[in-house]
Order: sequence, then structure tokens, then C-alpha cells
Amino acid sequence: MAKEALSSLNVIARAPFHVYYEGPAFSITAKNKVGEFDILPGHADFFSMLIPCTVTISTDTDDISFEIYSGMLTVKSDEVMLFVNM
Repeated sequence: MAKEALSSLNVIARAPFHVYYEGPAFSITAKNKVGEFDILPGHADFFSMLIPCTVTISTDTDDISFEIYSGMLTVKSDEVMLFVNM
């Protein structure tokens, strides 16, 4: 299935003094104490503390990846807020 046919997430990914990404995305991959996980459109409401990992945000044109040492992620109604390196 083509990415264009899927619904998308609205993502804000930022650190205290840096915005990594703000806009639509098709998936987010990150890691918590349990292991690596993905957030896709339609995901249930979710909250997680993140551990050091590479976060990947997949958009219709590119994959944006960046290293973090800590963070938290919330998902509510396809709105994803990712705060890292605080």
C-alpha cells in the first residue's frame, strides 16, 4: 500500500532549544524500557518515557532520524508530542 493512501499523524518533536520536526508523518519509531516500538496512525492514546535511542520519523518524502538520551512521547487522536533531551 502506498504511503499516500494512509492517514497520517500530526507530529511535534522538540528539545528545549531545537525543533527536530513539526508536521505530518506516517510512523514514529522509538525505544522505552520494554523495547523498540512504532506509532502509526490510529494508535491508541499512549504515553511513554523514552530511553537513549535513535528516533525515526517517517514522512511522505523522507525519514528523519536523531539520537536522544531521554524523552517522553504522548499520543492522543493521531497527535504526537515528543519532548527529548530535557
